Amino acid sequence: MSAAYYRIGVIVRPHGVHGAVKLEPLTDSSRRFKGMTEAFLEMHGEMHPVQLCVSSVTPSAVILTVAGCETPEQANALRGAYVCVDRAHAVKLPKDTYFVTDLIGCDTFDTDGNAYGKLTNVYETGANDVYEIAHGKLMVPALKRVLHEVDVDAGRITFDADVLKEVGLFED
Repeated sequence: MSAAYYRIGVIVRPHGVHGAVKLEPLTDSSRRFKGMTEAFLEMHGEMHPVQLCVSSVTPSAVILTVAGCETPEQANALRGAYVCVDRAHAVKLPKDTYFVTDLIGCDTFDTDGNAYGKLTNVYETGANDVYEIAHGKLMVPALKRVLHEVDVDAGRITFDADVLKEVGLFED
């Protein structure tokens, strides 16, 4: 179930008069943009390889130009487009850490064999993520003690049944 591309930023508006754009980072660290020269632009559901020139990086914004985009009007046409990387250029994650996009759609079970449905959303709460199963029928904090096994390649997440009974929020 692993994604082929990862969204790392979204173009929010033109910047200046020479076709540059302001990008809002969608990653944990905007430093990944420093020195980036190639990416994919996701527009209208299609991926387009692009050459980039990054001129400024702050924690909340990246200023860059896309090859061939030379006017504010051309830059404005990119508004809402996602800047993406393919799996080969994604950041390497620590053990037991996953891309949210790889978790969405995984089937969920507990160690007693009960099936709960697909993981439909992940909420970042600050303390720990919360997994939404079957559009809110079950909410599970992403704690190591509740996660028995996560296999994104097989599209399967297994929760410890005893811990799930303690920490899971089930729809009545």
